[in-house]
Amino acid sequence: MKSNQAGLRLLVLISILMTSLLFSDDAAAQDKSSYMRIASIVVDAAKLESFKAALKEGVETAVAKEPGVHSFSAVYDKEDPTHITVFEVYASVEAYKLHIQTDHFKKYKATVEGMVKSLVLTDVVPIAQAAKP
Repeated sequence: MKSNQAGLRLLVLISILMTSLLFSDDAAAQDKSSYMRIASIVVDAAKLESFKAALKEGVETAVAKEPGVHSFSAVYDKEDPTHITVFEVYASVEAYKLHIQTDHFKKYKATVEGMVKSLVLTDVVPIAQAAKP
């Protein structure tokens, strides 16, 4: 199971990193200034659908309203849907700090408070990025 989760995270991270290139004409400059993190979340199975709805709303709102939020991708493990991984790409650490102060982020956190069994946040740095135009 752990091997499946690591593989899933790697595949989605590669996809996110490639997608993040689409937001900048200068990939090298973005590589130096962007801020990326992975959120590994375990959700209470009885509250999974409510969690997914809250997460979807929060992700869509952040991308639509915040210029510093480049992309979010949220996926779940096929074998255990309560294991959710979110890949986050921000313009900078400052953009992330602004994000967690927004009303929509605070609403998301309050909504999912009793649904999350565990949360691990990992800052990551890209090794290579490539995308088709």
